[in-house]
Amino acid sequence: MLKPSKFGRVLLPFITPFKANEEVDHETYAKLINYAIDRGLLDTVICTGTTGEFSALTFNERVELYKTAVKAVNGRCPIIAGTGCGSTKETVELTNAAVAAGIKTVMIVGPYYCKPTQQGIYEHYMRVANETDAEILIYNIPIFTGENISPETVGRLVKDSKKFIGIKDESGINPVQILDYLYATQNTNPDFLIYNGDDIMLLPTVALGARGVVSGGAMIMGDKIKKFFKLWDEGKNDECLEIFKESFQLCRCFCGGRTHPNPMLRAAIELTTGIKVGPARRPLDTPTAEEIAGLKKLLKDLKFI
Repeated sequence: MLKPSKFGRVLLPFITPFKANEEVDHETYAKLINYAIDRGLLDTVICTGTTGEFSALTFNERVELYKTAVKAVNGRCPIIAGTGCGSTKETVELTNAAVAAGIKTVMIVGPYYCKPTQQGIYEHYMRVANETDAEILIYNIPIFTGENISPETVGRLVKDSKKFIGIKDESGINPVQILDYLYATQNTNPDFLIYNGDDIMLLPTVALGARGVVSGGAMIMGDKIKKFFKLWDEGKNDECLEIFKESFQLCRCFCGGRTHPNPMLRAAIELTTGIKVGPARRPLDTPTAEEIAGLKKLLKDLKFI
């Protein structure tokens, strides 16, 4: 069994609730955090990640969400702030703002839209490390950024700064990259944390050495995902597979013909928790009646509603 992480096994990235006018709903954000903590659905709270629609939020909106999260959590579990931005300059500024709000650990998505070289990616992260007091979880999600953060680049970062404590890898159909990151960092920092960032890849990535999962689906079934890890540690692979099948079906339903799972995840949260979170910010659209019908059927089949 891998050495336990202070962040635990299940890291839950929260959606950002919106009012009808698309303003951030802080009261509901706090309610969601309390709901998840009170029911044991998570080990760590993540705010303004991809699930939280960080790219659709303003700088100040993200800072205010950090403050709301710190107040709601009230020391009950770790918090990680997503602070990645389109430019290195703004990423540094937002990371410093997160630290000032009381969040020491940040998750920084790879530079997006501009498709930098690996050297550009390296320099981006090193500048954040050198100009902030945060400890950094690298976030690789090439389906949205357009560039994969190579294991060689991660190895360089870990060698050159102790502030890089781990990585969240959501590299789509390449689950074996988890192992590549392990090989790239194990000699420099054997405690480097490698988290799977894709619910659909939970089982194969844990088999390859992932410490845990950053799971949007945990808002629905975090207790079962925690049970998955307990069973895994006990060597009960067949029982792990049954839980993974549920997670796989649920999270595949969130995407369907969509790239971003947020709109469907929001609908699932409302159906299972009774908490109204509002629609996603445009340009993400509202699920169709057909999508909602399919989601309801699956949630009933899996006994979540």
